[in-house]
Amino acid sequence: MGSIYGTVEMRILGISEGSHDAAWTLIEDGEILEAHHIERHSQVKNDKWLRKDLLPDADLIIGHEKRNRVDFRRQIAGQPDRARNIDPHIEYGHYETHAWAGWATSTFEDCDILCIDAIGEIESASCFEMRGGLMRKTWMLSYPDSIGLAYSAVTRALGYKPMEEEYIVMGLAAYGEPTIDFDYLLQTNCHTGISLPAGRPEDIAASIQAFYEKQLLSNINKYCKHENLILMGGCALNCVANSKIKDKNIWIMPNPGDAGSSLGAAARHRKKKLNWKGPYLGTNIDSKINASEVVRYILEHGVCGVANGRAEFGPRALGNRSLIADPRLDIKDTVNDIKKRQRFRPFAPAILEEFYDEYYEGPVSEYMQFVSIAKHDYKSVIHVDGTSRVQLVKKDCGSILRTILEEWYEKTGCPMLLNTSLNIKGMPMVDNLTDALKFEKTYGVKVF
Repeated sequence: MGSIYGTVEMRILGISEGSHDAAWTLIEDGEILEAHHIERHSQVKNDKWLRKDLLPDADLIIGHEKRNRVDFRRQIAGQPDRARNIDPHIEYGHYETHAWAGWATSTFEDCDILCIDAIGEIESASCFEMRGGLMRKTWMLSYPDSIGLAYSAVTRALGYKPMEEEYIVMGLAAYGEPTIDFDYLLQTNCHTGISLPAGRPEDIAASIQAFYEKQLLSNINKYCKHENLILMGGCALNCVANSKIKDKNIWIMPNPGDAGSSLGAAARHRKKKLNWKGPYLGTNIDSKINASEVVRYILEHGVCGVANGRAEFGPRALGNRSLIADPRLDIKDTVNDIKKRQRFRPFAPAILEEFYDEYYEGPVSEYMQFVSIAKHDYKSVIHVDGTSRVQLVKKDCGSILRTILEEWYEKTGCPMLLNTSLNIKGMPMVDNLTDALKFEKTYGVKVF
């Protein structure tokens, strides 16, 4: 087999654990064989520790982020000392694994890669350029300065869970106006929390959103000169900010945070492109679904669940572990109640790609990474600011959702369905068939 530092193809297991949302990815000869979030197996939301008994056999285990990063994070957070559950053969840096996850799954050869989150080993954001197969770091922001920690600190101060519920703050921001200048937070050690100035929660949310957008666009303008741009790190999930980027070809791997860097760790070791076919890489539910039956059920009941095929690797359900509903109905409160979420929270539409321009304008992706301006009046999938986080459903998307949408359009003339994750707030998404049956029984929602 040769040295573990060599280039001989082997089964490589990339792992990410100890921070939040632990995950693993198995790669062989450039093929992504499987990728999983541990939380969907342990049923502990954002579970940070892997379990050896769940991991597949591999020739080589590669770790996302170096041990000193794990030790440093525990120190600043006042956490008890704990070794990794899994000892990797090799460890790579936090941001280089983010960057390689983005590049290896993209179609770009040359590009810039901007990674922003809370904290890496000694930095909190980094930019890389990839030119001629060589990756070079061109900029870094050093801890305690941090764009991501500032957003998380405001998330906590508003009463939400940091490192998990920032997306709620992003949704709340649409109800407010940016009345507070949060620029000072960039140079503030935010990991222990902050005191908020007085103001309406929605205005505070709008203010921290405006702060992030300003920092994102400024850093792109300064450090990202190539027309091809990859965004990685947990902050790449801020679809509102992503939509403000102009004149760039953008790729965002559907799992850009630490969990996705389990794939990035393996990709960093190979230093080659991966055969990216899509995000359906998790547990397989091999059940037969009749799209006509699903459509009939939605027409009668308004909403149902779908648990079919391989689970999505990433935080967003894209049709294989989804709650789907009739967007023509006033059903937003009903679905929020099912999921036990705040009623102000928006829902996204999944639309047949060929109808996108008729119903929306603006940036769009297959993975709900941007917001688009709605040109229709299906209010259940339009946020208060007139936008939707659209999932473009292509013919080769790899999900049963495409077939369901085609049948839905044939029966109703509507080319979209409301699509949200098949879970309850604070709980992981449904993963296997047992989970699906339990969800159906517990919450009274039919799951196909």
